[in-house]
Amino acid sequence: MALKDTAARLVEAAIARAGDSQRFIMALAGPPGVGKSTLSETLVAEFGRHDQGAAIVPMDGFHYDNAVLETRGTLARKGAPFTFDADGYAALLTRLRTEPDRDIAVPVFDRELDLARAGASIVTPADRFLIAEGNYLLLDSPAWIRMARLFDLTVMLTAPMEVLSGRLIERWLGFGLDPEQARERALANDIPNAELVIRKSVKADLEISGGA
Repeated sequence: MALKDTAARLVEAAIARAGDSQRFIMALAGPPGVGKSTLSETLVAEFGRHDQGAAIVPMDGFHYDNAVLETRGTLARKGAPFTFDADGYAALLTRLRTEPDRDIAVPVFDRELDLARAGASIVTPADRFLIAEGNYLLLDSPAWIRMARLFDLTVMLTAPMEVLSGRLIERWLGFGLDPEQARERALANDIPNAELVIRKSVKADLEISGGA
C-alpha cells in the first residue's frame, strides 16, 4: 500500500473513532528502520487535508543523554528500551491527554547533535490528534505496557527483517561509516532492537506493512 494511501486509511480510522473527543492519541510503533517518522509526517499532512490539527510526539525525545548512558555503561546500546525515560514519556502523554487546553512543550531528538532538545516542539490546543511515535510503544514489558491506557488507536508498522537490516546498515553508511563498520554497528544494537520489537510487542489495533 502506498504511503499516502496508508496515511489516508489511518486518518479515516482515527477520525471515525475520535467522535467529539477533544484529544485523540494514536500510537505508531514498529522496529527501527521501518519508516515510522516518514509515516508520522505524512499523517500530519493528511489530518490537515481533513481540517484537523495534528502533531507528532516522538518517543526519541526521551533518550537518556550520552553522559548518563556513559556513566551507566550502556552508551553502546543507545536505542535499546532501557536507554529511554519511559516513565517521563508516559507522564508527558498523560499531561497531553488531561490538559488539552494548554500549550505543552515536547522534547525532540536531534540526530545531528545526537541529543534530545527540551521544548523543541509545542503541542497546542489546536492539535486535536497526536501521533505518539516510537519503537517500543507496544513492547510487552512493565516500563512500556502501562502506556496502553493512554492510546485511542494502536498501529504497528512492519517490514521483513532482511529489509530492516538493509535499511539500518544504510543509515550508518549515511553517517560516514565504511560498509564493515556500518554492518557491525547495525548487528551490535539496531538489528537486535528491531528483532525485540517484532518478537515482544503486543498486538496492535492495526498492522501496516512498511516495505517489502
